[in-house]
Amino acid sequence: MVTGATSVPLRVAYDATHGGRWTSLRGGGREWLWRGPEPGRDEVRPDDAFVDAGGLEECLPTVRGLPDHGEVWSRPWRSAGPGTVVIERPTFTLSRRITDSGGVVVADYRLAAEPGHRFVWAAHALLDLSPSARLDAPAGTPTRLHPEAAAFLPPGTWPTGEPWSTGAWPAPAGLTLDTFGPDDGTALGAVLLDCPRVQVRDGADRLTMALECAGQPRSTALWRNLGGWPDGRPYRSVGVEPMLGAAFDLADAGPADAATVPPAGEVTWRLTISAHRIH
Repeated sequence: MVTGATSVPLRVAYDATHGGRWTSLRGGGREWLWRGPEPGRDEVRPDDAFVDAGGLEECLPTVRGLPDHGEVWSRPWRSAGPGTVVIERPTFTLSRRITDSGGVVVADYRLAAEPGHRFVWAAHALLDLSPSARLDAPAGTPTRLHPEAAAFLPPGTWPTGEPWSTGAWPAPAGLTLDTFGPDDGTALGAVLLDCPRVQVRDGADRLTMALECAGQPRSTALWRNLGGWPDGRPYRSVGVEPMLGAAFDLADAGPADAATVPPAGEVTWRLTISAHRIH
């Protein structure tokens, strides 16, 4: 419970046919999920280029890389009972069960695959936030900036030949990332390492995301696009993304940077999302 606040019950909606995408996360008269400008999300076919329609996309087994945003966002999931959907791929099977009956959204995941199978998963949640919003995470959290951030750093400061630069939250390499002010033409991605719980503050509203998973690397990814992407027709979008793993691209992930299926042949994890409003 947030001090001096009351709980705001949340309700979730999703579209199993179109990648299991979360289409709504609503409570207290507020829709938390942003809707993007890109048309054609409903016509996507497997391995098509990513369509930035907003909402929350399930990214697995990678976020960036090939295929972009992973394999599962572009494919239909099948129903397997109330609130439960499943997608089967040649190398893994993923199931997800979402409940919100208590006003707190709980998503339980189970991935079955051969022992040793490596993957990155992210709940790619694009949020509808005001310029005054902030992202709260523990100060000093090691934070990886990804290569597009180099354009916003002094020349010569990016580590040569490295896939990322690591600094301390909230201002790795001097870039302040915990605020979402007016558009400034920047767009960059970052990963907060060993950071399974964050809170978004926007006016009187608070949204808390917490990820539970034993024995796997847990992070929070951030996509902070303040009118800097895409080239030629940029818009504003902010992603706060609970993640298993520590890198956007599975191809860049070192031994400790991806989730790994243990000898039992499955990994389970839980994402909990709650909301509060300050009095």
